[in-house]
Amino acid sequence: MQEYDIVIIGGGPAGLAAALSAKEHGVGSILILERDRELGGILNQCIHNGFGLHTFKEELTGPEYAYRYIEKIIEQKMEYQLQTMVMNIEVLEDGMKIVTAMNSRDGMIHIRARAVILAMGCRERPRGALNVPGYRPAGIYTAGTAQRLVNMEGYMPGKEIVILGSGDIGLIMARRMTLEGAVVKAVAEIMPESGGLKRNIVQCLEDYNIPLKLSHTVVDIKGKEHIEGVTLARVDAHKKPIPGTEEEYRCDALLLSVGLIPENELTRGMGAAMNERTKGPEVDGRLETTVPGVFACGNVLHVHDLVDNVSREAAEAGRYAAEYIEGDVRAWRQ
Repeated sequence: MQEYDIVIIGGGPAGLAAALSAKEHGVGSILILERDRELGGILNQCIHNGFGLHTFKEELTGPEYAYRYIEKIIEQKMEYQLQTMVMNIEVLEDGMKIVTAMNSRDGMIHIRARAVILAMGCRERPRGALNVPGYRPAGIYTAGTAQRLVNMEGYMPGKEIVILGSGDIGLIMARRMTLEGAVVKAVAEIMPESGGLKRNIVQCLEDYNIPLKLSHTVVDIKGKEHIEGVTLARVDAHKKPIPGTEEEYRCDALLLSVGLIPENELTRGMGAAMNERTKGPEVDGRLETTVPGVFACGNVLHVHDLVDNVSREAAEAGRYAAEYIEGDVRAWRQ
């Protein structure tokens, strides 16, 4: 069985920053486990600029930002395994953790770790989280899935688009789809104001004359095999559709940008206490969960607006994990 001082679950911006910080603070053996085919996480599909203003004092695209960290990982000759899915984390009586993972090369593997850093990021709310009537036709995507299809896989989800939700991903995809030649009919937002950054509202919608329909939601989806259109309606103060305000929009794709949820199945599985407000684990001042030696950082802890804040928080988690490895006596454990 392989054994490491620290195993980091997730090779996105949080995992990379945590690994480098732990290394800088003297940890000898670190392993990063990443389920995708390359390091960088969600940043690899975020080809727009706006990253790195705080961390690097310059404006970068997502892949450029990620590569700054990946380059350091390679320079430091740090170990990582790609296309490796972590299935379970077990905490033994002596405090050691057994990380169970699997990949197509090694099959099922078990790794012993003195400390674990959770950096799995977050996921989008699917259509199932919405109470929208109608069939389940093809052509309905989360905004992040559409972003990956366009930016990394080279596929267009559709040519006539409606977007539900005005979070930053939805706003950015409205611009991206327009630049690729699609027509974005509308961005609907159930709240009376957008949840995205002001700069994204201006740069992604107003600059391209894409209508933002506040206090609106999708009340019907047309089409059985493939989406043919949607019905939008205004909602009242209780978010209930107002009869008589329905508007029909023909479209061949509906993108959902209706919120992000920290990816915490592993966290719950090991018995860590969860925070109902953030949907992430409860942590103390050193980002340690209620399971000793297990730390959390980035979007798995709570959803961040800026990746710069993710990197800063993850660097702290790496430092605290290093202190845990060194056996520092901490007052809250006495």
